[in-house]
Amino acid sequence: MSAPPDLPDIVSRAFAVSRKAGYVSFCRNETGRLLAALAATRTGTMAEFGTGCGVGTAWLRSGVRGSDTKIVTAELNAKLADAAAEIFEDDAQVEVLSADWSTLLDKGPFSLLFLDSGEPSEVGVDSVADLVEPGGIVVLDDFTPCEIWPPIAYGRVDTLREQWLTDDRFTAVEVMVAPDASALIATKR
Repeated sequence: MSAPPDLPDIVSRAFAVSRKAGYVSFCRNETGRLLAALAATRTGTMAEFGTGCGVGTAWLRSGVRGSDTKIVTAELNAKLADAAAEIFEDDAQVEVLSADWSTLLDKGPFSLLFLDSGEPSEVGVDSVADLVEPGGIVVLDDFTPCEIWPPIAYGRVDTLREQWLTDDRFTAVEVMVAPDASALIATKR
């Protein structure tokens, strides 16, 4: 491919809002395209924990294939949540909350849940498993690819990745989205 495909309009708007807000930590295009592809297979309610300025949510929205599908997303930083809300202000299928992700607990179960890798106590299997419906998908991004087992990150065993790849409640795989980035995709059994 000589050039990447054009960005969906909603994603371009999200990038513009991110730049305006001075926010540079957002979902990579490679991960975004994966999210859009997975969202296209889902119905019901999808969620993102940690919206930032809404780029990941925009990628999810670009893949949605029906008027009954909803996306709910939460961002703790009020300034970023307000910026993300601008992107979706005229979109009844997306709800942006200025709140901690735990406020979404009563809005599930989710057919697709997108979150950044982080502390195992926050985004580990035990914290997330009951939030996803049977057959639902969890996507965790921001991993550095690892070719050994157990997975090592920053000189230590990556317990978060290890948890997700070995938990019996999910069928999971690590997918490289770029030479320096991977994501975990886990489907609830």
